[in-house]
Amino acid sequence: MSTAVWQAGATLASIAAEKRDGMWEPEKYLQSHPMPFPFLLDEDRTVVKVYGVYHRIGVDAWDIAHPATLVIDRDGRIRYIFKGESQSDRSPVDEVLKALERTKGTSASG
Repeated sequence: MSTAVWQAGATLASIAAEKRDGMWEPEKYLQSHPMPFPFLLDEDRTVVKVYGVYHRIGVDAWDIAHPATLVIDRDGRIRYIFKGESQSDRSPVDEVLKALERTKGTSASG
């Protein structure tokens, strides 16, 4: 999918709704598994709340985010959002690729 992201002029980013020293130890994980794109550690859950993917409590979640995929165009408009119902629910790759294709050529000027 990285080729499609690049061709669409998009950038990947990852957000984790987790404390730096939380259960999943994100800082330690990133040191041993570096990512080639920006990673935001959303310790106070501000970003996941803004995007509507905050998951306060559930059978498989507590005070984290629903797994989600968003495609945001160059103007900052959300063109696609997938919000998983459980922590193992992921966005279909073909839907993400179609959303990326639709964003090609979008810009602030039109």
